[in-house]
Amino acid sequence: MIYLKTPHEIDQIRAACTLVSRTLGEIAKSVVPGVTTQHLDNIARQFILDNGGKPACLGYGGFPATLCIEVNETVVHGFPSNYALREGDIIGIDTVVELNGYNGDMCYTFPVGEIDPQVRRLLETTKQSLYKGIQACKPGNRIGDISNAVQTYCEQHGYTVVREMCGHGIGKKMHEDPNIPNYGRRGIGPVIKNGMCLCIEPMINLGSKNIVIESDGWTCRTKDRKPSAHYEHTVAVLDDQTHILTTFEPIREALGDRFI
Repeated sequence: MIYLKTPHEIDQIRAACTLVSRTLGEIAKSVVPGVTTQHLDNIARQFILDNGGKPACLGYGGFPATLCIEVNETVVHGFPSNYALREGDIIGIDTVVELNGYNGDMCYTFPVGEIDPQVRRLLETTKQSLYKGIQACKPGNRIGDISNAVQTYCEQHGYTVVREMCGHGIGKKMHEDPNIPNYGRRGIGPVIKNGMCLCIEPMINLGSKNIVIESDGWTCRTKDRKPSAHYEHTVAVLDDQTHILTTFEPIREALGDRFI
């Protein structure tokens, strides 16, 4: 069931989104070769707690960390570890912050030092497909219009779209209806209405669309072990307009010329 939010509730979600955006900006300062992904998780957890929030991923369904870590071929839901980032890696960092009972969700895929130009184009295309999806998210359209916009843009550029993982609604719960696939036909699915709060999150692969789930039951990676990119914004539909509640600006400020 899709729960439409009031303007007050959207303001509460916006506040959580501001904190999750600031959290990713804080982490961005430390995304450099030699840093372990566990260290990044420690930074995030402390920053969220210091700012009155709750790391919503920690303990969710048994998930053991604050951040979902996505290095190179990991698509989603990887665990932080003692792995030290290397020059040329990419790392998607996806997390959810709960603030005053409401959630904000965001993901950004970072380059670690200089990366292969082919991989850089994957990141650029995936990020741009996020905004194509957001452009299709407007009252009167359907969820399938978002899905089709992402799929069409990425496939036109030669990339593949993960089928098994998708975006979702958000509010007092991290995951709410509706699901938002990154592939599909225009004109199908629920109608987009004022009061919807949605997480749009393309997960796009350089190689095959096929994935596997590792033995930990969480980590999802590409079957062919080629890189995958992932970007996410939380948006709200209010007064017949779509508002992006999260922002990449703190990341831009932290990365400077390294921002993609």
